[in-house]
Amino acid sequence: MTRGLWLASILALVVLPLTAGAAWYFFAPAPPGTGGFAFVRSVPGERATIWAVGDGDTSRASRLLVDRIAADDPDRLLYLGDVYERGTARDFRRNYDPTWGRLAQITAPAPGNHDWPRHRNGYDPYWRSALRQPRTAAWYAFRAGGWSILSINSETDHDEGSPQLTWLRRQLRAPGTCRLAFWHRPRFSAGSHHGDSPGMAPVWDALRGHAAIVVAGHEHGMQRLHPIDGITSFVSGAGGRSRYRLRRDDRRLAFGDERRAGALRLALRRGAAAWSFVAADGSVLDRGTLRCRTGERR
Repeated sequence: MTRGLWLASILALVVLPLTAGAAWYFFAPAPPGTGGFAFVRSVPGERATIWAVGDGDTSRASRLLVDRIAADDPDRLLYLGDVYERGTARDFRRNYDPTWGRLAQITAPAPGNHDWPRHRNGYDPYWRSALRQPRTAAWYAFRAGGWSILSINSETDHDEGSPQLTWLRRQLRAPGTCRLAFWHRPRFSAGSHHGDSPGMAPVWDALRGHAAIVVAGHEHGMQRLHPIDGITSFVSGAGGRSRYRLRRDDRRLAFGDERRAGALRLALRRGAAAWSFVAADGSVLDRGTLRCRTGERR
């Protein structure tokens, strides 16, 4: 188990300012959860439109962003984690469902550090009901637009020998790089609030040479990094919650925006993906295309 996850697994005292004063919460260790089974349905056909964003709420910015995404009639929304403040059943009802719940039936979720400590109370039953599944997968895979989509849980054990990393390596046995992995804590980030997450190194190392795209949230803003180890990494945490400043002097940063609510749009097809960061008002802030290896012999 990584040192960060070990620290997260013990009883920790967290201060969360909710009003003019401060409320104190005790976060108990989260039950580990299980995964690796079917949870989100694959998207039929050779093309798929997917949006990815995390760290949303019920603010006006979130409402406008949900309207923007819904108008595109996407095949899936990758929700990159965090339901505020503590991911309880009440928080899902009050602080998530009134906005993002509109897209719940097409959402592929990954838990964040705010949701996972109480996942048996909030995250698990919410997504079990929304997706009409008998149980909630802590990590899972599905297909869309000729790509394999991998939902990784950054909040539970993913170190060497863990069930999650063992499962991931099985998913990566086939040749090719047409894989997109998503989770909450970015392995690499030019953000000033959280920055890099070294604890995600085992997952990143496993994906090296086997995936073309990684998307994360956690840092409240939008980032595209120059490819690292052949992987294009995006941070899409501008779902409507407060913004965090970027370190503009970080040479890994190819694009960044910390001022607007927005989300990552991905148009997937066999062997390629087109990306764009789109603000809630419809402005396209960054766009481009990339190719992946299908693994098919020519």
